[in-house]
Amino acid sequence: MSRSALLVLADGRFPAGGHAHSGGAEAAVRAGRITGAATLEDFCRGRLHTAGLVAAALAAAAALGADPAELDAAADARTPSPVLRTAARRLGRQLMRAARATWPSPELDALAEAFPKGAHQPVVLGLTARAAGLDAADAAYCAAYESVSGPATATVRLLSLDPFDATAVLARLAPELDGVADRAVRAAREALTEGTGALPAASAPLLEIAAEQHAAWPVRLFAS
Repeated sequence: MSRSALLVLADGRFPAGGHAHSGGAEAAVRAGRITGAATLEDFCRGRLHTAGLVAAALAAAAALGADPAELDAAADARTPSPVLRTAARRLGRQLMRAARATWPSPELDALAEAFPKGAHQPVVLGLTARAAGLDAADAAYCAAYESVSGPATATVRLLSLDPFDATAVLARLAPELDGVADRAVRAAREALTEGTGALPAASAPLLEIAAEQHAAWPVRLFAS
């Protein structure tokens, strides 16, 4: 297993399309829920322990070899917002293009054929990690980190927040990210024998509501 592959996959410059999405930060900025580093940290912490945990567990389960179709259905069930389901599939489709070009794999080819409009991004991420020779923990860490790094990067652009302050937020969240990744991997291992019902279903209603509102804006900087 090459840890260098993990660096490539987790790199924000990997062409997986995440730069076009704010993870709910744009709506939170407009609503006044993110106004600076302290409120960004609160937002990211909430996202990490809800959407981030769910994504990390799905990615870990895919990396362990769970049925991608069942995982995709589980992701749908855990994403009430139609807007967020669409965004997750668009991100999955973009990640799939990058993954197949970088780490060709029969499993990725099969997933692309089964989901021509895109599978949920965490499921694709898990299979990408598997194709790259990474393990479930690596997949969980990637998903959990993406859940907070995306909003942090977006907030730098939205508020002209000092990038040093945004990076400090991510550093302070690192111990919690460790805990979320560990919990995600444990749940993924249980899902192999108990089914996808063993995966976390942590909800973030405000993120879901804000996503629907954000999609209706006539002008916005980010796709979601």
